[in-house]
Amino acid sequence: MAFQKPSIPRGMRDFGPTEMIRRNYIFDTIRSVFQVYGYQPLETPTMENLSTLMGKYGEEGDKLLFKVLNSGNYIEKATEESFQDYKKLTTIIAEKGMRYDLTVPFARYVVMNRNELTFPFKRYQIQPVWRADKPQKGRYREFYQCDVDVIGSNSLLNEAELVNVSDAIFSKLGINVIIKINNRKILAGIAEIIGFPNKIIDITIAIDKIDKIGIDKVNAELLEKGLSEKAIQQLQPILKIGGNNSDKFLTISEFLANSEIGMQGIAEIQTLFDYLKKQEIKAEYEIDLTLARGLNYYTGAIFEIKAKDVQMGSISGGGRYDDLTGIFGMPDMSGVGISFGADRIYDVMSELNLFPTEVQISTKVLFVNFGENEINYCLPVVSRLRKNGISTEVYPDAAKIKKQFSYADAKKIPFVIIVGEEEIKNNAYKVKDMNSGTETTLFSDEIFSFFK
Repeated sequence: MAFQKPSIPRGMRDFGPTEMIRRNYIFDTIRSVFQVYGYQPLETPTMENLSTLMGKYGEEGDKLLFKVLNSGNYIEKATEESFQDYKKLTTIIAEKGMRYDLTVPFARYVVMNRNELTFPFKRYQIQPVWRADKPQKGRYREFYQCDVDVIGSNSLLNEAELVNVSDAIFSKLGINVIIKINNRKILAGIAEIIGFPNKIIDITIAIDKIDKIGIDKVNAELLEKGLSEKAIQQLQPILKIGGNNSDKFLTISEFLANSEIGMQGIAEIQTLFDYLKKQEIKAEYEIDLTLARGLNYYTGAIFEIKAKDVQMGSISGGGRYDDLTGIFGMPDMSGVGISFGADRIYDVMSELNLFPTEVQISTKVLFVNFGENEINYCLPVVSRLRKNGISTEVYPDAAKIKKQFSYADAKKIPFVIIVGEEEIKNNAYKVKDMNSGTETTLFSDEIFSFFK
């Protein structure tokens, strides 16, 4: 019988102990900041009904949803006609899908539990999501999102708080970032001024790709979507805008002078920037008029955060959504949130070597095994060290000492305790520092304070 070579689907990964220790460091850091700002934890199911997910992310997003086949003989309900139309076929053979993000499930949860929640409702959620995307560096088919949202408040103080949350997280992780900010009302105003208000979705989807494909290809895509040459030319000063935040405000204010919704967007960003100026924000932040955030549900401020020292896409993003719950029968419930891409953050920290040394160590002390007599002498101390929160291992076999030291080196265990006949006789323990090579003999009443 031939053996099958084991493999995993493209765009998905295993995580060994070192990766998991580092990932948990990221999750714990993010979670600690969320909690400081008063956000509460939430989890939603891996699968949602497709009726919950479809139509919330735009046509491109719908294509990236992983659909889950119905159990049983699902194909018997399909007709010959449905096989010619994948959308029809999907509704027949699949009723559920893997969650694409955490925001839509959050909105569904809020509507289903509205009578039990206190508004404004502030929640955080750290769970994996799935997208049938083309795998590449920094882009996976399964990845974790760390979301934080507040729903039930229109105040721009919430947007300012999310910038503060982002600044605190990346400051703790040691990542130098730039926070890019725009407003979908500004983009709606731009579409209105160039004469194509009904093309706002096409315009935002196109200009959101400017960093990936360049301005020429964005212009070509806009032409393909039905914008006139004149409208595209009008758009160029916005796509190429430069200067500091004040210069940009001046330019866009002149451009949008005759657009009510556009001027409303400018006023909102100015208010947000006024809040931020009064707080200690370490990170650089700027208005970026080419920032669009392709998801259809954004209606106000939008954010995107990039690492300044690594060539990679955004590592965090989000924005204001005024009526996401309306599609589930609960209108006029405004919210704002931001999502942190844990996998991209991990890649950035790995590339820049930002993980603290202690994060890579899981076990602090290893007891060498010379046999039953020595181990029985050590076990009470092992137990006490563990009860005092000191990560401790006992090598399970009485193997050669070289093999046991190699084990400690491979696991980066910083201290090894050696106990032989002499140590037992003197009621002592020999502690070897694996980094410096120095050895210290300690009596039993000294060993706990040494490691504490």
